[in-house]
Amino acid sequence: MNFRALLPVVLASLLIACEEDQSATARGGWGGPAKVATEQVARQHIVDEIEALGTARANESVEIQPRISSLVEAFMFSEGQAVAAGDILVQLEDNEIRAGLALAEASLSESRSLYNRSKSLADTQAISASNLEQLLAQVHVDEASVEAARARLANTIIRAPFSGRVGLRRVSPGSFVDTSTVITTLDDVSKIKLDFSVPETFLTVLSEGMNIDAHSLVYPDRVFQGVVASIDTRLDPVSRAVQVRAIIPNEDELLKPGMFMSVDLKRDRGAVIVAPEQAIVPEGGSQYVFVVANGIAEKRRVELGRRIPGFVAVESGLEEGESVITEGTHRVRDGSQVEVPGQAAAQRPELSPDPDRT
Repeated sequence: MNFRALLPVVLASLLIACEEDQSATARGGWGGPAKVATEQVARQHIVDEIEALGTARANESVEIQPRISSLVEAFMFSEGQAVAAGDILVQLEDNEIRAGLALAEASLSESRSLYNRSKSLADTQAISASNLEQLLAQVHVDEASVEAARARLANTIIRAPFSGRVGLRRVSPGSFVDTSTVITTLDDVSKIKLDFSVPETFLTVLSEGMNIDAHSLVYPDRVFQGVVASIDTRLDPVSRAVQVRAIIPNEDELLKPGMFMSVDLKRDRGAVIVAPEQAIVPEGGSQYVFVVANGIAEKRRVELGRRIPGFVAVESGLEEGESVITEGTHRVRDGSQVEVPGQAAAQRPELSPDPDRT
């Protein structure tokens, strides 16, 4: 065997092995700290936003209908007029009802007079106690008849149940109306109820008192601000969405019931600690990060909150200003030495020599 011929091959193999060992050491392999990239965690102001579509509704809305059957005698309003609570809107014909009230009052007067005369005779036992009780019962019946007649008379006057704006008339003077007839409508639009649906995934963001921004295609340059007033107690089993109602001030009455509006829900979460998404290391059902301090990697469990593009809110486990590994997490373990480019790697402490040892 010609050993001189094999000598260059052996030397070349040794040189390649040495270069690979140096390369592995430079990459954080055997014999050296792992090279990683880190980033400091910081506090960031987070505002949750949700977009939804809703329908505007009047704060209060009612169809004006009579409580009795009669003829329309007069209208006391103009179409589109603003009215106050208690204002007379419609006067119905009441001649027959007034006559019935007069008859009931006459019967009451007669029964009271008869009862009073009989009561004075009760002391002389000229009338029995049972007859006196019958006369008193008749007085009560006649009193009830008078009250019923007065109630029917009051029903001939239709008043506004609340302040608002009257709609269009559906009938004319002299028309016969009954309890199913809609005479007009009344809407209170000083405030608008905006009803919209929000997916169940955003339930944790919703809360009463949240501020919203609403937009209408009719007024593209106008932002209508409101507040979430209530959240339904049930979700729709089909759409898996919850119904939300917001209140929007509408003093200028620009918004009308039935208008289509888009909603921007905002919730200010304040300044929270956020970490880069690539720093999160999932393990089982838990989430971890590697925190670097003095060149040593510490594996630490964290509780995560809402995610935002590129980052995730950390509810617990990290402090502001700490550095976490964002690149190279697969090359480190808890307690591993790491090297961050531009920073000196920490050295493991060396054992002090034993002075008694020679």
